[in-house]
Amino acid sequence: MKIIKIWNDQASDRQLDEICNDLESGKTMILPTDTLYAIACDALNPKAIEHICRLKGINPEKTNLSIICSDISMASEYARYDNYAFRLLKDNTPGPFTFLFKSASTLPKAFKGRKVVGVRIPDNRLCHDIVKRLGHPILSTSIEFEDDDYARDPGLIAEAYEGKVDVILEGNDGDTEPSTIIDCTGSSPEIIRQGKGVI
Repeated sequence: MKIIKIWNDQASDRQLDEICNDLESGKTMILPTDTLYAIACDALNPKAIEHICRLKGINPEKTNLSIICSDISMASEYARYDNYAFRLLKDNTPGPFTFLFKSASTLPKAFKGRKVVGVRIPDNRLCHDIVKRLGHPILSTSIEFEDDDYARDPGLIAEAYEGKVDVILEGNDGDTEPSTIIDCTGSSPEIIRQGKGVI
């Protein structure tokens, strides 16, 4: 496993180039967000997405997959939402929320046939800078952990995922609380998991 140390969640240009090259080549990585550390890959790479789904025991046909976008403009390319949902996004991002939207036809191949996509715009500079440099979303799913130390300490996270992912971006300590999930696919938004953050 390659370890890239990131100070204060701010990667250098050289580090961002290396990270984006790794993502584009199909590598999987663990990175900090504004909630839990996440396992991530290029959302345009079906093989990398399959690897993460196997690692987490996710059935991609039955579980809503989430993408990290750099901003609302990028999110609008992959998700469909009305004016009310747009205001929800505008008022609460960047932040610790996952919004479930009806998917747009422009979603990557790995998402084809899926009617719903989770959208994250984390309040984390590293996530923002990576996705902006990459030019399109990354897929993300929270790490699994047995006790809080293995959620917070990037060194322990690296130990737990040795041989399971290709790269870890060691940033600040992680959180133990996941994002709050808001389902915006119905007639009115519904919180289906209360996590970090208040809408």
